Amino acid sequence: MAEPQEPTPVFNIQRMYLKDLSLEQPNSPAILLEQQQPQVDINLGISAETVADGVFEVCVTATVTTKLQDRTLFLIEAKQAGIFEIRNLPTEQMQAILGIACPGMVYPYLRAIVSDVCTRAGFPPVLLSEVNFQAMFEAQQQQLAAQQGGNGADDASRIVLN
Repeated sequence: MAEPQEPTPVFNIQRMYLKDLSLEQPNSPAILLEQQQPQVDINLGISAETVADGVFEVCVTATVTTKLQDRTLFLIEAKQAGIFEIRNLPTEQMQAILGIACPGMVYPYLRAIVSDVCTRAGFPPVLLSEVNFQAMFEAQQQQLAAQQGGNGADDASRIVLN
């Protein structure tokens, strides 16, 4: 008799899409006449949630705030998402795929959107730098393990899913 076979791992990209986009220029047009170099602050976030059995939505969010002194030049909030079918993987591998591989696939789309919105708003493009999602994931896992007091080796292998 043949031994029962392990189910074949499945990884498919179902869709990439722009989930949310916002541009604000609260001090326009007066602030556009100023010739100073603005301060740019960029924050990134990642979330993953189960959509259906074996289907996950992974979102990468960028908030770009550009200021001259204490006045906002522009604010962009963009959320790029992907829907992924992922099945038949051990939990620790699943967490790494959701926290590293999927955001790495979604992020280039987000970078293009942010740059394009800046240009269409009349500003030089803001080019988001490359991101090491593996380092972000590992730092998050270390922080999570520290918060939980290091109880159990499995704690460090989980990404927080919203």
